[in-house]
Amino acid sequence: MTEQWTWLIPLLPGLSAVWIGIGLLGGWNRGERGEWETAQVASWAVALALGVLLLLDGQAILTGAAPGSIRLFPWMETTGYRVMIGFTLDRLGLAMTTLAAVLAWLTVRFSVHYLHREAGFQRFFALLSLFVAALLLFLMAGSATLAFVGWEIMGLTSYLLIGFAYERGNATRNATRVFMTNRVGDAGFTVGMLLSFTWLGGSEWTDLVRGVPLLDSFQVGIMTGGFVLAALVKSGQMPFAAWLGRSLEGPTPSSAIFYGALMVHAGVFLLLRLEQLIAHSPFLMVVLVLLGSLTVVYGALVGSVQTDVKSALICATQTQVGLMFVACGLGWFNWAAWHLAAHAGWRAYQWLSAPGYMHGLHGPTPPVWGEWQQQRPGVFAAALARFWLDPVTDRVLTRPVFFLARDIQSLDDRLVNRLMGSHAMDRILFGPPRPPRQLGAQWVAGVGLLGRLLERVGRHFQWVEERILDLGGDGMVRLVAGLGAHLARIDELFSEPRYLVLMIILTFVAIL
Repeated sequence: MTEQWTWLIPLLPGLSAVWIGIGLLGGWNRGERGEWETAQVASWAVALALGVLLLLDGQAILTGAAPGSIRLFPWMETTGYRVMIGFTLDRLGLAMTTLAAVLAWLTVRFSVHYLHREAGFQRFFALLSLFVAALLLFLMAGSATLAFVGWEIMGLTSYLLIGFAYERGNATRNATRVFMTNRVGDAGFTVGMLLSFTWLGGSEWTDLVRGVPLLDSFQVGIMTGGFVLAALVKSGQMPFAAWLGRSLEGPTPSSAIFYGALMVHAGVFLLLRLEQLIAHSPFLMVVLVLLGSLTVVYGALVGSVQTDVKSALICATQTQVGLMFVACGLGWFNWAAWHLAAHAGWRAYQWLSAPGYMHGLHGPTPPVWGEWQQQRPGVFAAALARFWLDPVTDRVLTRPVFFLARDIQSLDDRLVNRLMGSHAMDRILFGPPRPPRQLGAQWVAGVGLLGRLLERVGRHFQWVEERILDLGGDGMVRLVAGLGAHLARIDELFSEPRYLVLMIILTFVAIL
C-alpha cells in the first residue's frame, strides 16, 4: 500500500519550491520576517518526503524485498511508443534515494542558520527545494525519459545557484561556463535516450536491460556511450574536469549538496543503473578505467597546490569519484555503490563543516606539495594552471557560445529592432525622436516600423472615438430625452380603447 504514495517523495519538495517562489513574488515572505515561514516550508517538505522513504525502507526490511518497479500512469503515448510515469525502487534506487533525502534534510537545516539575514534567503531555499525534488526524481525514475527531467532541472538549479550572487561578474561568468559544459553531457543523454526509443521502442530501465540481447555490440556501445558521456560530464571527469572548480561561486551549503555529496555522484549512479549494458561493451569499460584514472591523477595533483579549503575539497571529491569510475570500468559495481554511499556522507560532513575549519586552526597549515615544487617545477606549474583545461574549455565551448550570442544581438540590432523599435535604430531610420502627439486625452508615440504603423492605426481609432464622444454631454442628453418622449407618446396611444381594438383586429387578420 505504501507504494501508492511514492509520487509524494519528489512532489513535496517541488511544491515547497513553488510555494516559496509564489510567496517571494507576492511579497508575503520577503525579508527577515519571512525567513521563518520559508525555512519551515522547506524543512517540512523534505522531512515528509524522507518519512515516506523510511516507511518504504521499513516495509522492505519486513518483507525482505524492495518495492521494485512501480508503474503509475501513462505520461506520453503515441504509435509504437509509450512513456510511463513510474519509479524503480529496487535495492539500489531505494538506498540511494533515502541517503539523498537524509543529506538534503541536513543541508536544509544547516542553511537556515548559515544564510540568516542574507540577501536572497528565500530565493536560495526555493532553488534548493527544486534541486532536491529533481534529485529525488532522478534517483527514483523508472525510465531514462523521467530521469532526464530530473537531470535537466538539477542542471538548471546548479546554474542559478552558482550565479546566486549575480551582481558579481565572476559568478555569472563561471555559471555560464558550467552551464555550457554540462550541455555536452545533456546531448549525450539525449542521444542515448533517442536510440533506446528507436531500437527498443521505450526508455524504461527494464526495456534497456531486456533489449540488450536484441542488439549487436555496436548498437549497445553507441546507445550506452551517450549515457556514459553524460555521466562523465556530470561527475566532472576528464576531459570535462575543469567545470567543477568553477562551481564554487555558490553559497557553501549548495556547494556541499551539489558538488560534495549528491549531484557530483549522479554520473556514478547512472553507471550503476546501466550496469548490465556497460558489461556488454568492453570498449566503454576501458574508456571508464582510463578517464577515471586520469581524473584521479588530475584531482590529486591539482588538489595538492590549493590554498583554500573549498578548492581542496572539490579536488579530493573529484579524485574519489574518479576511483568510482575506475571501479565501474573494472566491473566492480557493488564496490562503487558502497564507495558512493560512504563518500557522499563523509563529504557532506566535511563541506558543511568547512566554514568552521578556520576557527580550529592556530597557525598556517604546511604546504602539501613539500619539496617537489623544486624537484618537479613543470608538474607544479601545470597543477597550478589546472593543466590548462580552463582555456581549452573556453576555446571549445564558452567562446563559441559568446560569439553566437553576439551574432544574435547583432541580428536583433540590425533587423528585429528596426521592426519592433529601439531608440538607436529610430535615430538612424527616422532622425531624432519626435515629441509624442496628444490624441484626445491620451499621448501616443510610436517607435520602429511596427510602432509607427500602430500609431497611425491608433490615430484613426482615436478619431472615431472622438466623433462618438462629441455626441455626449448635453447633445446626448437631449437625444435620449426626445427618444423617451416619443416612446411615452406611443405608449399612451396604445392605452386608448380604439387603438387597442385596432391591434386586436390586425392580430386576427394576420392569423387568418
